[in-house]
Order: sequence, then structure tokens, then C-alpha cells
Amino acid sequence: MTNTLTSSHTPEAIELRIERIQQLFDTLDPFPFHEKALDAGAEEYIVSWARALAHDHPLRIVIHLPATQLNEDRQHEISSAMRSFFNYRASVTSGDLREMFRIGRRSLLIGFVVLVACLLIAETVPAGAQAGTFARIVQQSIVILGWVANWRPLEIFLYDWWPLRARRDLYLRLADAELELKPYQ
Repeated sequence: MTNTLTSSHTPEAIELRIERIQQLFDTLDPFPFHEKALDAGAEEYIVSWARALAHDHPLRIVIHLPATQLNEDRQHEISSAMRSFFNYRASVTSGDLREMFRIGRRSLLIGFVVLVACLLIAETVPAGAQAGTFARIVQQSIVILGWVANWRPLEIFLYDWWPLRARRDLYLRLADAELELKPYQ
């Protein structure tokens, strides 16, 4: 799952400096580079910087490290590992988004059934001038309950999915980011 930004803009750079390649990766992950998980601190740093950059520009990750840590194989391994990691994160976030919409659809169905039931029940409560204040309060409370039952599905479909989609798109941009290793003294 890759997303290619077709932009004439120059890539915006995320720069980090490390002493050893191993600082980028989770030390508890037993797999070789191409499957490694990024270190939580490295991920947080890269993601937070990417969020601050323009959304319509491609990204470039520049890693400054000692010259002794540099070689072409390392560049390819790190680039592949980062691409795999951020594609995996995007895939997980897409799954979270699908799950949220599934819950939203189920909640909407339940909310609609509750609303219909509440409206029908409210119709059975005596209303009008001959009904007492208590009857009108009960009738209005039942109607309000029906609408409140739809609060969560509406919240999901109107607001909650936007941050997940933005996070998924950010991970896809990071997966497509070009990687550059630069030596320092």
C-alpha cells in the first residue's frame, strides 16, 4: 500500500542525528532490518516533524550519522525498513478506520431503532392541554432519549474518522519519503 504524491514541490526534510544505526530500531525486535520496527522515540520524532510540515509536499528523511556507519547496503536496508514500517502503520490505521465505520454503522442501526421506538412510545403518552406537566415532561424526555441514542454514530460519521484518515495519510507520505544518509565528523 503506497501512496505517491504527485507534486512539483521539493521534498520537505525531516532531519535527525544518530550515533549508531541501531538507535533507529526497536532493540527488542528480533528480525533483520527489512522487517524491523522503528524505535518508539525515533518514530515519535519523525511523525511529529512530518505533522508540522506542509501536507502537499513530499517528504525526505535525512539521517546524519558517523561516516563509519555509512555504506550503500545500509541506505537500502534502512530505506526498506522505514518504508515497510510506515506502510504497516498505514495498514493498521486503515484497519482501525474500517473498524470505526463498522461500529458506526452498527451504532447507527441501534440508534435508529431506539429513536423509532422512543417516538412511538412518546405518541402513547397523553399530550395537549388536557395532559399534565408531568406527562409532557415524560413525552419530551422519551423523544430526547431517542435522539441522544444517535449521538455516538453521528459523532463517528461526522468527526471521529478525520484524525484516523489524516494519520493514515501521514504514514503513507512517510512510507514514500526518500531517505538520505549523511556523514558527520
